[in-house]
Amino acid sequence: MAYRKLGRDSSARKALFRSILTSFFEYERIETTEAKAKEISGLADKMVTLAKRGDLHARRQVLSYLMDEEVTKKLFDTIAPKYADRNGGYTRIMKLGPRRGDAAPMAILELV
Repeated sequence: MAYRKLGRDSSARKALFRSILTSFFEYERIETTEAKAKEISGLADKMVTLAKRGDLHARRQVLSYLMDEEVTKKLFDTIAPKYADRNGGYTRIMKLGPRRGDAAPMAILELV
């Protein structure tokens, strides 16, 4: 299979990714399950790549996915310039171990 379904239909999955991604760029690191972290990592890299382009079309593409204009502004003005000389690999996943309630494997996703 090409991607993880995470027990959701496509619209719920897209909404989940949008909200996690918005929070991720707001706080620059986020604690979530390993499966979600692995899915979000690729999307986050795509968003940073778009932000590095920096033109209006790229900004509108990012804004159509992220839910908050302030977060989009932060992505374009502070996060993207940090990675100007880096070609991909903007995120890091650190495994934490099982969650206490249901033993789901947890991870921290952060910007490198």
